[in-house]
Amino acid sequence: MRLGPAVRDTQGRFLNPDGGPAGQSLRNVFRMMRERGGVPWPPAIVDPPQPPPPDNVPAGHAAFTFIGHSTFLIRLDDGTTILTDPIFSDRCSPLSWAGPRRARPPAIALEALPRIDAVLVSHGHYDHLDIPSLQALHARWKPAIYTGLGHAALMARHGVPGALELDWGGEAVLPGGHRATYLPMRHFSARGLHDRSKALWGGFAVEAASGGRLAFLGDTAAGGHLEVIGRAFGGFGAALIPIGAYEPFWFMQKVHMTPEQALEAQLQLRARTAIAMHFGTFKLTQEAIDEPERWLSAARGEQDFRLPAFGGSQILPLAAP
Repeated sequence: MRLGPAVRDTQGRFLNPDGGPAGQSLRNVFRMMRERGGVPWPPAIVDPPQPPPPDNVPAGHAAFTFIGHSTFLIRLDDGTTILTDPIFSDRCSPLSWAGPRRARPPAIALEALPRIDAVLVSHGHYDHLDIPSLQALHARWKPAIYTGLGHAALMARHGVPGALELDWGGEAVLPGGHRATYLPMRHFSARGLHDRSKALWGGFAVEAASGGRLAFLGDTAAGGHLEVIGRAFGGFGAALIPIGAYEPFWFMQKVHMTPEQALEAQLQLRARTAIAMHFGTFKLTQEAIDEPERWLSAARGEQDFRLPAFGGSQILPLAAP
């Protein structure tokens, strides 16, 4: 298993890092859709207000502010700001009137964000690549956008030109001289039924110009690719790791992780500190809204794997352990 490049099958569909097909078969998709929706979520949650994101970060550190789902505002020590998988829309869906709806509003409104220098888009699913959010960010600041192969044309058709596409293992220079590497993940990418795995999915490693590094996994299932990443980079100071959307496990295990698997992912990545994401925002699967948090809290023991407050910020060193 290598960091890249990605491999396609004879139909032009990208394969997972282990060489296997990505995602589930359509037969299993329809079987899963026939199952009940699981534990109901509350229609709306109002979280307590949090202090604003810090304006200044100590040398060798980064500030991570959790906006919701997989959206983080990251401020590096030179003031460079990065936004991950920005979604500020009410629904993660191709339809404005149907599909998963927010249980929580964005912890920081898009209009209240500081200037954004760079945007990392992990893959094309609607809860990660949100066209209205990218359009608003482009209109306001025209940040540099980095994503996997096959997504730039989609963005350009909707008025967001210039996204830089990366293959697994591909590198790019971010504003401020920081470096990003696109990482292989075990997942898939699609916007509909006919483009399944035609565009690439992944995560990002960001190496700060002043030293140290962080990882943003996007979406991934458990697998040996995480061990390869940890070994290749020599560890991370901080890693943003998904913990939710795992039930029914027979179906979701090919694309997402349980909290217990997320704890193992932190060890595989050799990350000093992990921060949970991909929970408590959109009801995508069957588990209760607070189950990922409860499971992680019960299982983490002495591991430094943190549950962020919605809107809360954490300043962490980026030096690998």
